[in-house]
Amino acid sequence: MARRSTTAGPRAGLRSLLSLELVLLAPRGGRLVVFAPSGQRKGRRALPTGAPRVGEGLDAAAQRIARAALGAPVAWLKQVSTRADRGHVSVLYAGLVPLPQTDDERWIAHTRAATLDAAGRQVVDAAIQAVGRWLDGSPVAFRLLPTSFTLSELQEVYEVLLGRSLHKASFRRALQSARLVTPMREWRSEGRGRPAQLFRFAPRARKGSRRGVRFDWLTG
Repeated sequence: MARRSTTAGPRAGLRSLLSLELVLLAPRGGRLVVFAPSGQRKGRRALPTGAPRVGEGLDAAAQRIARAALGAPVAWLKQVSTRADRGHVSVLYAGLVPLPQTDDERWIAHTRAATLDAAGRQVVDAAIQAVGRWLDGSPVAFRLLPTSFTLSELQEVYEVLLGRSLHKASFRRALQSARLVTPMREWRSEGRGRPAQLFRFAPRARKGSRRGVRFDWLTG
């Protein structure tokens, strides 16, 4: 949490009452992981936090804090909510990060959020719910994939972010309806059976403003 600034001037004082909290999520090994390095308390984890600098916008500050924590930019970062408590305002951001290294212990399974304090667990849940809503209206999952990918790889990313299985045929019909991918003349072996065709993200024009994939009617 941001401390009250000792810098003179009302603007500096107002900024000291505002803090940002970031929940950074990624798919790894078929499950959702959260960026939560070790905190100051032994055995506890902590989410990245910080405060905007004077003259810095909230989105720019969130990007800066995320980049400093990760050592790399995030693939997607968006404001989730704002809450006020006794004069202090905390702004929650949720972000998506491409596949992290398996040996990076700063990432924990979201089911291990118990290693965070109660407030941390609540914001992790809020961020995961927000990501689920974004998937319906924005093609954010494609930011976590390489330039070319198989439909199985894409479906796995969606399943991890949604937290549930999707029926393969229904998923591909929904994807076709969304008109977001284009097949390539390349194939990749995925074990036994025929090689899988590669696709690329190439949204095509359509009526309406929705650019996501509708999953609310799909069953696992």
